[in-house]
Amino acid sequence: MNLTNIGNVKEILGRHGFSFSKGLGQNFIINPDICPRIAENGNAREGYGILEIGTGIGVLTAELAKRADKVTAVEIDTRLLPILDETLAEFDNVKIINEDVMKCDLGRIIAEEFAGLKIAVCANLPYYITSPVIMLLLESRLPIESITVMVQKEASQRLCAKVGTRESGAITVGVNYFGTAKSLFNVSRGSFMPAPNVDSAVIRIDVNKEQRLSQEEEKFFFSVVKCGFSQRRKTVANALSSQMGIEKQRVYDALKALGLSESARIEQLDMEQLIAFTKALRA
Repeated sequence: MNLTNIGNVKEILGRHGFSFSKGLGQNFIINPDICPRIAENGNAREGYGILEIGTGIGVLTAELAKRADKVTAVEIDTRLLPILDETLAEFDNVKIINEDVMKCDLGRIIAEEFAGLKIAVCANLPYYITSPVIMLLLESRLPIESITVMVQKEASQRLCAKVGTRESGAITVGVNYFGTAKSLFNVSRGSFMPAPNVDSAVIRIDVNKEQRLSQEEEKFFFSVVKCGFSQRRKTVANALSSQMGIEKQRVYDALKALGLSESARIEQLDMEQLIAFTKALRA
């Protein structure tokens, strides 16, 4: 069944009485070149189990199932289940779990579904939930090798930016702390039905295995990062003083220890400087 043919898609959706939900950010892929590329770049191959987040009508799911040993997809929209029963009928290595990815126990799902397999995540993420899903996957320290996702093009630029540049933000730091991100290819808005108002991009995050800070250090690190970037136009000293109650002199001392100016803003610190700075602040 050709799931990227507009006529087929409309026929299937019409037969099931399905209408797109703006609230769920549903835009289904109709460009036949996109999903094979996501699967090829996303570790969908022998020896791997793929966790998919959001299925649409199963276009990406099918491409993943052709290549990986097993695909388990978490899909929140109950209305899609009978459609997926039809569109994915030929695959016996696919399981759909009807839950909210932000509320379900991903660790349990992975343990139950992918025993003995390496694990990767692939998804066409709704724009409104991109950052929360990515950070959930990373912060949970799930045993996954990579996260390959389609996101809004603007979001991809921030996710893949270099820490310490103006393009970076708190999400950039989070992604770079837990892994290494790179942009793979762009996707035009005409590749979807209905077409969104923006273009997209596919990125991959290769997940680091080592833990760079202790649990307490890490908690403090992300508090500083979140605070600093929430007031990125302020100096880091002013931001931390007003929001976290840290004495400015402590901030100045920590900056001086790294050879940085008292007027430094958080976006000017690269990854290693951020880690060293937060360690110095706690000393």
